[in-house]
Amino acid sequence: MKLHKVQNPQKYVGLYVVDFGEHSGTGFTAQEVAELLESERFKHIKIYKIHNAYPDGRMELKGVPKQTFEIEKGMFFYSSDLESAQVNFKQLVNLAVKLAPPARAKVHLAGYGDDRFVTALIYPAEYDDQFSRWLIDGGYKTAGAAEGGIEVVQRYYDQRPQVLDRHQLFSQPAYQSRTGEQLLASVKLSVQR
Repeated sequence: MKLHKVQNPQKYVGLYVVDFGEHSGTGFTAQEVAELLESERFKHIKIYKIHNAYPDGRMELKGVPKQTFEIEKGMFFYSSDLESAQVNFKQLVNLAVKLAPPARAKVHLAGYGDDRFVTALIYPAEYDDQFSRWLIDGGYKTAGAAEGGIEVVQRYYDQRPQVLDRHQLFSQPAYQSRTGEQLLASVKLSVQR
């Protein structure tokens, strides 16, 4: 795969390279990649996330499995009392007000009925690195146990705890994602942005 040299490569960190086989494109958003994957026409593509870029134009890429764009990941912060869980929930919602999250996500405050409570942050799996960074940058801390991943989200849904409060988080993306005809018209471009 040969990548076209880009101006200001640092601005591409967090975006994606798509290898179409006969050509590649640099600078797709996660939403654009997800839309391409929904099309039978592009089921063969390979996807790479740009993790780092250097002034000379070199980029560090990491392959991303296609399934990543079809699943949710999450981070779960546990508490043994409702008051602590409410504090965790409120801090997470307030963080989203101060510092926009990297993507749309949902936050639940839920109880398991046996004096166990959880603040659940659930988001599209392709944004896992960005959500980790967002929590660190925002100084989010809890006192209880925490876990995360795909399997934890599935277990949460399977156990069906009682959702006591919920909040939808919205992002302010750095790049506007193209959809439909506009996206399809640009797939042949070697540099997307």
